[in-house]
Amino acid sequence: MEKKLTLSFIPYSEIAKLASVNRVKKILDIVLKNRIVILQGRLDATEEGSLIQSTMALAGKIKNFKGVELAVIQPNGNKEGVFTQFKLGIARALVGSRDALTIIGPAAIVKEIKRNPEKIDLMLKG
Repeated sequence: MEKKLTLSFIPYSEIAKLASVNRVKKILDIVLKNRIVILQGRLDATEEGSLIQSTMALAGKIKNFKGVELAVIQPNGNKEGVFTQFKLGIARALVGSRDALTIIGPAAIVKEIKRNPEKIDLMLKG
């Protein structure tokens, strides 16, 4: 039997104007189709919590749905000068964390997500 892996990229512009509840719903709808979401930017802490809470409520109620794996990678400005870090901080405050990358996948497909500051290793179940 052939197995397919589907990645769904969501650009920041697609979720920027959505309310928090609708952002979480949009991501959850994609993950429930057994797709891995690659999100430009990141959810805020409240939205991440809401996503995890929603998946915990659905786990066991939907056949073969066991929850989600989530990881965020965001460049850190430690290698940059103080002025550059200051500019990045202001930019993030004004327009959000667009320079981050978030990966969200169904736990039935994603075995593990390992991350360090510069890369993400996504291990899938065989």
